[in-house]
Amino acid sequence: MLDWIHEDFETICSNFGSLFLYDPEAPMIFSSGLFWVIFILFLPVYALLKNSKWKMVPFVVCFSLYFYYKSSGIFFLMLIGTSLVDWLLSHWIHKTESRRKRLFLMWLSITVSLSILGYFKYANFFLLNWNLVVEGNFQPLDIILPVGISFYTFQSISYVVDVYKKRIEPTESWLDYLFFLSYFPALVAGPIVRADYFLPQIKANRKPTKANIWGGMWLVIVGIVKKAIIADYIAQYNDLIFDSPDLYTGVQTLMGVLGYTMQIYCDFSGYSDMAIGISLLMGFKLGINFDSPYQSVNLTEFWRRWHISLSSWLRDYVYIPLGGNRKGTFRTYLNNFLTMLIGGLWHGAAWKFVFWGAMHGAGLAVHKACKPILSRIPDNFFTKFFFWLLTFIYVSLLWVFFRAADFESSILIIKNIFVDFQVMQIPQFIEARPVWCVMMLAIIIFHFVPQRWADGVLAAYVRSNWVIRLIIFLIVVQLVIEFMTEEVAPFIYFQF
Repeated sequence: MLDWIHEDFETICSNFGSLFLYDPEAPMIFSSGLFWVIFILFLPVYALLKNSKWKMVPFVVCFSLYFYYKSSGIFFLMLIGTSLVDWLLSHWIHKTESRRKRLFLMWLSITVSLSILGYFKYANFFLLNWNLVVEGNFQPLDIILPVGISFYTFQSISYVVDVYKKRIEPTESWLDYLFFLSYFPALVAGPIVRADYFLPQIKANRKPTKANIWGGMWLVIVGIVKKAIIADYIAQYNDLIFDSPDLYTGVQTLMGVLGYTMQIYCDFSGYSDMAIGISLLMGFKLGINFDSPYQSVNLTEFWRRWHISLSSWLRDYVYIPLGGNRKGTFRTYLNNFLTMLIGGLWHGAAWKFVFWGAMHGAGLAVHKACKPILSRIPDNFFTKFFFWLLTFIYVSLLWVFFRAADFESSILIIKNIFVDFQVMQIPQFIEARPVWCVMMLAIIIFHFVPQRWADGVLAAYVRSNWVIRLIIFLIVVQLVIEFMTEEVAPFIYFQF
């Protein structure tokens, strides 16, 4: 009897302990229950240490590194190494007077960062394409892509470039820089945080206000609704369409494409909302990352509203250094195209991402070229609606190439919509998938709600008493339980 109890106790302890170890099949994400258990334990200790920057910073760094360990395993050591190299080189750049030497050191740091990213993310892609050219017998390298490497690599590059251009001074303490680079709310899927925006906040170390705390909590709730309820639920149908596009009619395929258009927005903006909200709870601002992008009436506006931290990074560290709009009309179009091409490749090591970026670059160039003509068109409801619809269709069709397994599947999906579309099947679809349709309708309505209305709801939530907040929280928890899938779905942008 005692032996049986002892064995059961050891099993329980072993299973409990394994929850806190890295599991490649279940990386830690914001919508997982384990994260919230650990974060709830983290917050009171953080609050006690907040008054002292020299106690708070090491504590948050340790928690961030543990969070990254739970997300990506042993690669947290690579993050530490990257931060140390960046920090040492940034100080060397700052102390060096020779412009040529400073430039060399900056490119040395960028080369190191891009080489690491290139090996893990693009080695197999380039080797595969080289072998196709020489007709070799290619066997893919056994490479595991560290979660979030694209995000923190871009942060690393922007920091070193800003030090080189004397926009900022390097941090005195390596821990401060490691805090910036490893800060867990933004670590694995952004937003991409700029050093000139975030480092002063570390130095100031301000306590979160009531508006920060409850505003952050509201963003977390909104993010959970977007990700864990809407995105994860509608993804179940969308996946059927993209996994077997030859089995579905035009109406079913169209709904899957529209579903993925909303899914990727809810998934990624939901993660950003949670990241920004969690950071506000800690007293740090990450900035806005999405601004109702599907309201855009042209591609230029879309990229000012979609993944703002990435689009602004590409503008400042790729488009402008290429010459921006300072080298004439042709170079402006070419720079736009090349910037989006790089943005597409950043998203993934596959030709479909290159094509996706190239088509967005081409669309931006066409929009700029047509501006003199567009400026003469009356600005009224009908023209706005037409250009909104045109932009939405273009963006949605390009999401097909982003999501589908390959070009053949993408073409088949688009062909199904235009060749096999029968309007009379729409009522049948609504009858067959009423919950999916309700969720789609809800996110479409909320997406087009005027910003002042959304701000008013946020202000009302902040002013409300704890009973109202508790009821809202319990409703969201119940909805998550009601609609959750068998396992927590990873965020789409984890793969990037």
